[in-house]
Amino acid sequence: MGARLRIGVLLSVLLVSPLACALELSPQEQAGKRLYREGLSSSDAQVSARVGAADMLVPASVVPCASCHGNDGLGRAEGGVRPPSLNWQRLAGGQGMREVNGRRYPVYTEASLARAIQEGRDPAGNRLDPAMPRFVLSMADQRNLSAYLKRLADDRDPGLEEQTLRLGTLLPTQGALAEPARVVAAVLADRIEQINRQGGIHGRSLQLVNLDPGPDQASAEQALAQLLDQQRVFALVALMAPALDATLAARLEQARLPLIGAAPQLAGSRQVFDPLPGLREQLLSLADYAQGSLSLQQAQVTIVYAEANQAALAASLREALLARGWSQVMVEAFEQQAPTGQALFYLGKASGFSRLTEALQQAGRTPYLFAASSQVASELLLVPQAWSRRVFLAYPFIPSDWTGEGREALIALRQRQGLDGRQGLLQVSTWCAMQLLEEALKRAGRDASREKLTQALEGLHDVHTGLTPALGFGPGRRQGLNGAHVVTVEMPGPVFYPVAAYQSVLETRSP
Repeated sequence: MGARLRIGVLLSVLLVSPLACALELSPQEQAGKRLYREGLSSSDAQVSARVGAADMLVPASVVPCASCHGNDGLGRAEGGVRPPSLNWQRLAGGQGMREVNGRRYPVYTEASLARAIQEGRDPAGNRLDPAMPRFVLSMADQRNLSAYLKRLADDRDPGLEEQTLRLGTLLPTQGALAEPARVVAAVLADRIEQINRQGGIHGRSLQLVNLDPGPDQASAEQALAQLLDQQRVFALVALMAPALDATLAARLEQARLPLIGAAPQLAGSRQVFDPLPGLREQLLSLADYAQGSLSLQQAQVTIVYAEANQAALAASLREALLARGWSQVMVEAFEQQAPTGQALFYLGKASGFSRLTEALQQAGRTPYLFAASSQVASELLLVPQAWSRRVFLAYPFIPSDWTGEGREALIALRQRQGLDGRQGLLQVSTWCAMQLLEEALKRAGRDASREKLTQALEGLHDVHTGLTPALGFGPGRRQGLNGAHVVTVEMPGPVFYPVAAYQSVLETRSP
């Protein structure tokens, strides 16, 4: 009896395990899901759709059902059109008739649903909105799509369970990133604990799955696959896995998986939301200050990069400076020799910055130096006194941005987690990532999805964190801040003096 009881308990645990609760779809329903979301046939044959009054024929992959109705089938307003919900229970419910806008219509059957999809007519024979594409489907494709639409309302995104919502991250435990990763893990754990103490979000407690990405790309890919395929997380937060830089954006896009925080290398990906500005935006803030306050746009300027992987960023920065009216801008890899120029923009590690100032000093030159504080601040003690007030750093936030409430909250977090002021940028960026994620999850509602979360993140504007300037995203904006404060450094010390307050960078295109 005891053994039987233990087996029963084990089975009950397995049955309610969040990893065992995913909706099981038949092969036919899986094929319908692919057609619904991607516009692709199970046979890999080309599926077409007719759009507009002229019945223009386009590939269905250009206008899949999910592009308007959403992965969850609830529809989202776009261009003045609000696609209806595709909940089968609602479409086919009632006693042969349903009421919409005060008028009664026959309910949908499989046959009338097929006519709506292929001919654009409702069960009463009325034409649907002209924005609705008419799909050219084989009988097999139509059966697959109908089968999936009956399960669509129950097909929740992974990681979203009745009582819990699972988040994932990759944080190394060994190597150069181990200590920064420990700080990020502490902030994430603290914020999640505080949220859960307050009842979670929409009645769900947050759970964090934290895996070590390992030493190389292969181990990092394996850890990411475990998060997506085995742990089935709903979203990612504050990832630290540089080995994935080349492939992560594509994986996130494929899974429609949002990532919030700590991925500046992935700027431009629709799925990545970073609270703080990237290096490009910070250096452009410095350039705008140098142009407006130091009149350097006609000077000879060199963008110096110390690592090969920053050559593309250096080239992009050069194009942006030329578009702003700078006339003499060069790009140069720094090795040993002092670069030329009356002003230098530096990209690279802190150790490279101190070597740069040493090489310049030996050459008897003291050009203006511009850099992001996150890259060089740790080496400022080694910068010669000759650069007093000739070094200008970009800071996404400074102490004057902190409110009393924000300061107290950060101090309390540090006390609870045994942190000090070191890695302050990481602490604040991770704090902000969790604050933005929490607000977006609240807006996404109880019936959330990854797509709804992405839309909620896009809708965040003027979020006051208490530690930074107001953050915000948008349909074409994935960085919460798009500029930086400018601070100059007085030697010896160093002593820091803000010279320009935060201002968003405006993109300027070459004529």
